[in-house]
Amino acid sequence: MIPYSLLDLSPIPQGFEAGDALRNTLELARNAERWGYKRYWLAEHHNSAGIASAATSVLIGHVAGGTSSIRVGAGGIMLPNHAPLVIAEQFGTLATLYPDRIDLGLGRAPGTDMTTARALRRGKDAESFPSDVVELLGYLGEPDPDAKVRAIPGAGTNVPIWILGSSLFGAQLAAHIGLPYAFASHFAPAALEQAAEIYRRTFRPSQFRDKPHFMMAINVFGAPTDAEGHFIRTSMQLGFARLRTGMPGKLPPPTDDIDAKISREIRPMVDEALQVTAVGSPQSVKSQLADYIQVYQPDEVILTGHIHDHQARLQSFRIGAEAMEALAEEKTSSVHPPRR
Repeated sequence: MIPYSLLDLSPIPQGFEAGDALRNTLELARNAERWGYKRYWLAEHHNSAGIASAATSVLIGHVAGGTSSIRVGAGGIMLPNHAPLVIAEQFGTLATLYPDRIDLGLGRAPGTDMTTARALRRGKDAESFPSDVVELLGYLGEPDPDAKVRAIPGAGTNVPIWILGSSLFGAQLAAHIGLPYAFASHFAPAALEQAAEIYRRTFRPSQFRDKPHFMMAINVFGAPTDAEGHFIRTSMQLGFARLRTGMPGKLPPPTDDIDAKISREIRPMVDEALQVTAVGSPQSVKSQLADYIQVYQPDEVILTGHIHDHQARLQSFRIGAEAMEALAEEKTSSVHPPRR
């Protein structure tokens, strides 16, 4: 069975506030745990009116404290925004409070606009990302008695670190260090196939993993019917179009006429960016997820999707989980057919 996880940016829908989004996140996480999701990841974004997960490590602690068994982590922390020691202390604290339940995914993008990035970084840039990853691994690994600087809590927690990416750089770095790799195919799928191939082919076994572990992200918009699935999907399409045209904001409600809301010039870009999507009825979602798994052979999938109505969002992720469970049952039946 391929593990399935959930990526949540804690979206703030139009008509609601950040507090609503944070409450929705905890309710979704509790349901995700019940539906069999392996991980619940939250992503760092800043200066965004439509995303409530800016203080990612704080929200991870809130979700971990409100659940009991699901792994909770960052998908991810944008490491150039932070000193590695600070992240080691934050996630070392989380791992101490919630043993064997915390993940740390790392990205090198700013997670915001460049003006905000400069306010966050205070002169740092993404060029130090590889060395920062190695430094962070050192802080979270077995304590060095001769080290002048240690993460307390943090040292010896060995929080699992993932490299996140949407280009070949992350694939190469994860393979070189021997770490698991998650690809952002839910919004930047262009290099998906090549990144997966490079990561697997060049992976070097390490103290962290003896073989590659590749996760791909898939948008899911599940509903009782195909028409309803496509309808709830329009919120993410419209929100993405506004973001890419310099008009970000809260997550818009769905629309019956998406073609009238997105210009002909922008629509191809939106469709290309969000093409890794399973949408529609439970059967349609299951069929499309099966196709992605067959083509890309991921070791794990992480499902995501911005949906304006919270109940529709819960329903969509439940349908996604049920689809993954059904695919696992079908695979088991084909490997071990019933005796006649």
